[in-house]
Amino acid sequence: MTSPKTDRLPEIPREQMTDAQRAAVDELVNGPRGKLTGPFVPLMRSPELMRRLQKVGEYLRYDNTVGLHHSEFAVLVVARHWSQPVEWHIHKPIAMKAGVSEETCDAIADGRRPPNMTAQETVVYDFLQELLHNQSVSDVTWAAAQQMFGDQGVIDMTAHCGYYSLLAMVMNTSRRSLPDNAAPGIAPFPQ
Repeated sequence: MTSPKTDRLPEIPREQMTDAQRAAVDELVNGPRGKLTGPFVPLMRSPELMRRLQKVGEYLRYDNTVGLHHSEFAVLVVARHWSQPVEWHIHKPIAMKAGVSEETCDAIADGRRPPNMTAQETVVYDFLQELLHNQSVSDVTWAAAQQMFGDQGVIDMTAHCGYYSLLAMVMNTSRRSLPDNAAPGIAPFPQ
């Protein structure tokens, strides 16, 4: 039986990769990410899926319409929902550099509603909480998000939720370990 701390799908040495895996890894590494990390290590087992997902992720992470601050804030909310430590580890520093406060990050990590969110963070938080917990959003929450971010922004925010949920599920099921023996920044919720 595999222990909870053991990667079920660790990185494959380049010389053992298939041609399709090497091509998918090269495409990822030559893009804005610059390296193979996080969810893409287990995803390389399905190179065509990895290629397509990483392109979606490239848009959501680097070119979305809600802006870096709000997109990284959204990743933290999703990572917390899924108790995904690798996602949290990768995105918390990016979120803080983009202006998400330490207090807000700490509250999300603890599973608490952050007390001093900006108006836009509040809209993103409410939207994602409803989507993650109710599988939809209320008319009031939809209207607030649509007014703040427009139609494309609401779709981008919804896609953020789905994309980072998918990556969290991939890493949770494959037991992706934190890089460099880092300590987890979030703990699992009690079961």
